[in-house]
Amino acid sequence: MSLVELIGQADERGLAASGLACLDRCIPLLGGDDEVLRPLWAGLADDAGAAEWGERLEQVRGKLGGEFGVADGGDGESDAGGSGDFSGSGSGEDEAVLLARRMLAAAPVERSADGVRVWADACSVAALRIHRLLDPLKDAGDSVDARREGRTEGMSPLVAAELRRQITVLELLAGHGPAGLRPALEVSTEGRRVLRAVVSRRSRRRG
Repeated sequence: MSLVELIGQADERGLAASGLACLDRCIPLLGGDDEVLRPLWAGLADDAGAAEWGERLEQVRGKLGGEFGVADGGDGESDAGGSGDFSGSGSGEDEAVLLARRMLAAAPVERSADGVRVWADACSVAALRIHRLLDPLKDAGDSVDARREGRTEGMSPLVAAELRRQITVLELLAGHGPAGLRPALEVSTEGRRVLRAVVSRRSRRRG
């Protein structure tokens, strides 16, 4: 089953975990520590956590600093909202950071199924774009949309690993419900370490 199909079939908890996992793996771009999203992960374990999602989300935004309100493009449409497109106009690592910031900015304050579905889908695209931007090897595909739909020929290693992790998180939640959260977090932690190492190498090369 393709990533797009898995997102389409996921329930509210699976969608929230999927979006959160994508953001978690990209936290090194925001200067966050490895534990910054743990309160949001903990809130996914039971239904009561949905009521505290918004408060915990604001706490995370406060810890990471910066302005995380979704920018208005002047026509009443947000840059990171309903369109599900977080694409930026920069390049390389600057664009990757912008994409990560917009993932956090667009996280819905209310953890409703409709809201987290749009967010999870957009986070999926953004996380794949981030890995594509930072991969030292070129991804031969035309777009990340093709990868999400199952066309995986010529994928670069970093993009392939991110796609695999996104699929694994959704499969864990679909197959095991709340019990899938711990292994999903482990998958995300592995990906975060990989991206942190990539960012560190790029920083050393610039130095």
